[in-house]
Amino acid sequence: MRRMRNVIKDRHGTYYARKKVPPALQEVVARVLGNDKARQVWLKHSLSTKDLETANKRAKAVLIEFDRTLERAKALTAPRPLRTSLSAVEIKRMVEYHYAQKLAAHDEYLHIAPDEERALRKLDPSEDWSGPIPSFGLSQGQIADANVTIPAVLQEAEKALGQGNIAHIEIQIEQVLDAFQINLDHKCPAYRELGLALLRAEVKAIRAIQQRFAGEPIETPPLPATDTAPSPSGETLKAAFEGWKRHRERSPRTLIDYERATKLFVELHGDIPVAQIRRTHARQFREALQDTPHKRTGKLLKAPLPELTQWGREHPEAQKIGPGTVNKLVGGVQAVCRWARKEHLLPDDWADPFAEMRLEEDESVRAPFDPDELRTIFGTPVFTEGERPKGGQGAAAFWLPLLALFGGERLSELAGLRASDVTHNQLIGAVSIYITADRKAARRLKTKQSERFVPVHSQVVKLGFLDYVAAQAKTRGDKAWLFPLVAPDTNGTAAFSKWFGRYIGAHGVSDPAKVFHSFRHTFTDALRLANVSDEVKNALLGWTGGGMAARYGAKDKAARFRHKLSEAVECVTYPELDLSKLPNVAP
Repeated sequence: MRRMRNVIKDRHGTYYARKKVPPALQEVVARVLGNDKARQVWLKHSLSTKDLETANKRAKAVLIEFDRTLERAKALTAPRPLRTSLSAVEIKRMVEYHYAQKLAAHDEYLHIAPDEERALRKLDPSEDWSGPIPSFGLSQGQIADANVTIPAVLQEAEKALGQGNIAHIEIQIEQVLDAFQINLDHKCPAYRELGLALLRAEVKAIRAIQQRFAGEPIETPPLPATDTAPSPSGETLKAAFEGWKRHRERSPRTLIDYERATKLFVELHGDIPVAQIRRTHARQFREALQDTPHKRTGKLLKAPLPELTQWGREHPEAQKIGPGTVNKLVGGVQAVCRWARKEHLLPDDWADPFAEMRLEEDESVRAPFDPDELRTIFGTPVFTEGERPKGGQGAAAFWLPLLALFGGERLSELAGLRASDVTHNQLIGAVSIYITADRKAARRLKTKQSERFVPVHSQVVKLGFLDYVAAQAKTRGDKAWLFPLVAPDTNGTAAFSKWFGRYIGAHGVSDPAKVFHSFRHTFTDALRLANVSDEVKNALLGWTGGGMAARYGAKDKAARFRHKLSEAVECVTYPELDLSKLPNVAP
């Protein structure tokens, strides 16, 4: 395993994380850390392990905290112009911050209560203290003090709220404005509006703490980002998404993904101007997604991102969405923001807050099917009894798994096939599937090298695939989609993928690493076992590779490798899988 960047081993073999502080921030970082140093050149933190894998895992959280420290330091160095207004989103976030901070402070008090009691008794040992000092939580004396103090504090806050007297929390107002790096004119209407909102939050927070003392499980909400001061004007993220959507034709799948990413971001942070999105927003969005449950039922189906995240944190054992999904959603918002920058909707000095925010992904979260799993899949009613479940999208349920098993095509590539894409190739000397892009039809490929010819395996021909193609062409035309219910201009591909996972799971293939894409891995392993050369293998799979095949398009590859392509496909066998009993399903 490779060591993560910024993870270092000390002379005793223990790993620690470190990050260089930019020279311009070294003095400020020392102030942020409050360590009495004149300058802080490096941020360091021991990972308390000599195991590299454990160190890499622990380092992620530590490096995130380093970034937070640096951003707090940057905020302190930024000039603060005098403002006379606040947006509704800003006030809402500051209120949320104040409430969360009050409850977080109470959490911290409960944590350090025994130490505080111990220090107090040490100062006055002659006092007749009641009860022992507990290992955790409050002593009897601290509980008695709280029963007197909290009602009195609450009464004063409620009185101030009834009078509209924001002077009661003037210190808290300044603390919140300082946390959000906002210099607000005390004479403007926004100052009073903010003060009243914070006073209401103050009362709610004290009442919540009082309920905690009565045994109510009141949760502490996460602290919102504070390093932002969005202006009331400017291109918001939702507006930018609408502009991005109208700019040119997008594929249905891309539209769905980007709209979902934008929606989730807005649920977490509000529809703030793109120019005011900071790295803290991006990081908190990523962290919230990491806590989002993979499977959602009941109320969670329509829950906004903050609620999903909260549920995920309360259920750490539940499976969360993977790094690939997190990166896709983060990348969706990033793409919209970059479009806004390209269209000159953002300042020239705008810096991408999503840069280097993506998580490390495993080389592959999918695995090939083993022989038992293949027997299970192709022994299900879809293949043996002609069953066509609604989620399987008609004939796609039967043909797509077989084609992928004997050709290694991606699901999106098979879903975009037309009848005319299956034809005899003179150079290869066999009927082949032409995998190609068509922007007008929203048919896209993963890379340029994905364009290729894949000979149709004799086993697939024997089961009637060419007859099926001919019937589709005769009935619906040569340019008709072979599998219309999963075609690129529909949402059927995503629905099929989900159905396939549920279907094989219901029949015993429950490993989450086994998905439709596992057929591609299975086919790749079969080519390897047949000793197919890397260049031919790359040509069949649409991989770039390192050889001459990387320089050729589909037709050039066919001319270069000719019959070797069909021979390689025919070498693919699955001795443990008997498909002889499958019916010929040609029309």
